[in-house]
Amino acid sequence: MIDIRPFATLGHADHGWLDARHHFSFASYHDPARMGWGAIRVWNDDTIAAQSGFPPHSHNDMEIITFVRTGAITHKDSLGNQGRTGAGDVQVMSAGTGITHAEYNVEDYATTLFQIWIIPDRAGEEPGWGQRTFPNPGRQGGFVVLASGTPEADDALSIRTDAKVAAATLKAGQTATWQTSESRHPYLVAPTGRIRVNGVEANPRDGIAITGETAILVEAIEDTEIVLVDAA
Repeated sequence: MIDIRPFATLGHADHGWLDARHHFSFASYHDPARMGWGAIRVWNDDTIAAQSGFPPHSHNDMEIITFVRTGAITHKDSLGNQGRTGAGDVQVMSAGTGITHAEYNVEDYATTLFQIWIIPDRAGEEPGWGQRTFPNPGRQGGFVVLASGTPEADDALSIRTDAKVAAATLKAGQTATWQTSESRHPYLVAPTGRIRVNGVEANPRDGIAITGETAILVEAIEDTEIVLVDAA
């Protein structure tokens, strides 16, 4: 099953400094049909204005992955971690028993990012944070795993859940295949460029929910970037 969720149908909240689109119910946006996808609970498509951001706030027992599309986000948390994550790179926060963090766009231009929350397999563990640079050329023509519940095997950032976060960059006419199983719940978004997924066409920033498939063939109609989460 390939279910396209057009960008225009996503939840929307414009706070001035933050223009957010919600693939699943979040904050004031509530849709009983879009409460999550498998273990994926949140997928927010955020544009954060220059010199603004999220003041300190707390989370617990959630895996929070931030994929920066353009610009950069600067993180600081109650564990003493701090860092700047730039375009194409990824940060992961395992909230565990509780963590307070702030995320700011300290740049002089807008930042766009996906923030994805996945329900962990294990609750009540110590919180943690990590970031990593994944050079864009490495994603050209095929998927690269960025975060994984089996990080050593995938050479990726660690998340405490049965899921993988992957990305690919394709030129028009190129294809990439992701192997999965019928019982899993892949969800993918192309921030730029039209694509076909197992023959079904989608526009930039549409959500694509998949289940009952053993392989996902992504065809680039235009130059594109794809972010995919394959969760239980």
